Amino acid sequence: MKLSKKKELVQKRRWRIRKKISGTSDRPRIAVRFTNKNIHAQCIDDIKGHTLIALSTTHADHKGVLPNMDGSKILGTAFGEQIKNKGFNSIVFDRSGRKYHGCVKAFADALREQGLKF
Repeated sequence: MKLSKKKELVQKRRWRIRKKISGTSDRPRIAVRFTNKNIHAQCIDDIKGHTLIALSTTHADHKGVLPNMDGSKILGTAFGEQIKNKGFNSIVFDRSGRKYHGCVKAFADALREQGLKF
């Protein structure tokens, strides 16, 4: 099955980004993915291939959060608190092929407000 041109270009952007960044156990990669209905965020150690922390709007605590600017701030703040509780201060941010503006920027700013460096 051939992907549409738009999906193909998004996949190329993902590969281009992932070629340059990688998460470690000291500095994990934060992958954020926005769909039309949900926001998914993961804290990943790429060396071991493990997801350390995962949070989504499908989680019971964040069921009513929408994938918009306000929802990005709410989920980013909650995710930042979980990351800080695990003892991480420095992260690598993976925007999953999306442009760094709007919801992605709001999510990243919410992480920065929690004291994370990237």
